[in-house]
Amino acid sequence: MSGIKSDVGVGAPSKGNFTIWEKGPGFAESLRELRSKLNANTITAGVVAAIFGCTGPALIIMNAAQNGKLTDIQTISWLFSVYFFGGLISIILALYYKMPINGAWSIPGAVMLATALPLFPFDQVVGAYFIAGVIVLFLGVSGLIGKAMRWIPLPIVMAMIAGAMLRFGLGIITSTQKAPLIGFAVLVAYFGGYRFSKRISPVLWALIVGIAVAFLTGGVKLAGTHVGWVSPKIFAPSFSTGALFAIAIPLAILVIGAENAQAYGVLTAEGYRAPINAMTVISGIGGMITSLFGGHSANIAGPMTAICSSDAAGPDKSGRYAATVVNGVLFGSFGLFASLVVPFVRALPGELVSLLAGLSMIGVLLNAFERAFSAKRFRYGAFFALLIAMSGIVIFKISAPFWSLVGGVLASMILEPQDFKNQNR
Repeated sequence: MSGIKSDVGVGAPSKGNFTIWEKGPGFAESLRELRSKLNANTITAGVVAAIFGCTGPALIIMNAAQNGKLTDIQTISWLFSVYFFGGLISIILALYYKMPINGAWSIPGAVMLATALPLFPFDQVVGAYFIAGVIVLFLGVSGLIGKAMRWIPLPIVMAMIAGAMLRFGLGIITSTQKAPLIGFAVLVAYFGGYRFSKRISPVLWALIVGIAVAFLTGGVKLAGTHVGWVSPKIFAPSFSTGALFAIAIPLAILVIGAENAQAYGVLTAEGYRAPINAMTVISGIGGMITSLFGGHSANIAGPMTAICSSDAAGPDKSGRYAATVVNGVLFGSFGLFASLVVPFVRALPGELVSLLAGLSMIGVLLNAFERAFSAKRFRYGAFFALLIAMSGIVIFKISAPFWSLVGGVLASMILEPQDFKNQNR
């Protein structure tokens, strides 16, 4: 990835020898110009990115937490850490580099955890999160990120994501079958929102309509629900080999291969010289910090970086960082008040949560399938990675995503070794 170059550097550091933290314009210049860069375009883009990140993706975390039988405190701490520190990453990088580099958390990582969490005690899960952050930090500090990604080609990583996420997409159908009234109402709202309201996520319309129908049909169980602000908790980690292979290594690969790579590609396409080493380093530090609160990662966000760096944030590329600042403030605020959201979501019908989570994954699934199979390289590896991830197999308490990566790489090494030789040409 470090070999990709852009023709235009908007507020970007110049290329030079390897450095752990690329130099940017600095906070003073960005803060001095921030007020003038806040306008209808940048504010709207920042709000849209926040709505995207705080609706469907939050439900994915809660769904994974329910599968792992986490307590309310564990779930609240998880949400707090990834949203608060993800928002902080947005503000820091946007203001230092004067670029729309957004922080958040790994959606594919949360999807993977839905199957991995039940396999380990929570303290071992926390330890695996911490190790994942250490791996990402090491790759950033050492400058080995490019070499590491050559060993696990992006098509294979994306195929693994597609296979792991596919069951969420199937949840759209199965949940509609189980609760047809809610299901059809949500789907009508989603399709209508997508067709007629381009600036607002259709998932938001689906969420509003779904909650309304659930209330009208008596599906919301508020009895015994206590809503109030709860402080996040710090959890002590412990470490196990099983959790290392089942959670830490796949999560680190997803943070780098799915999130950082996507954000870097988007920024490059928009003409920014993105600080790839700094993006990797701060993703590693973010993952280590969030792990102590039971959160799986706080890293660079691919989808929201795409929103805030696009034309939707205005024609002035040098001012699009303001959209990221807006998004970061909203993201961090959502994390602070996560405890007010969790009890309410717990009271919603499970079919509604599953359906909304599935709808939230449509864009990610389409992107994963496209990037896995649109290229002519590593097709067999991607195919086997997809099958293994879809199978949900667990071997030695190590879940399918890890074996998907192993199987995909082995398949490509045997069936298409020339792709490893040609991938950098």
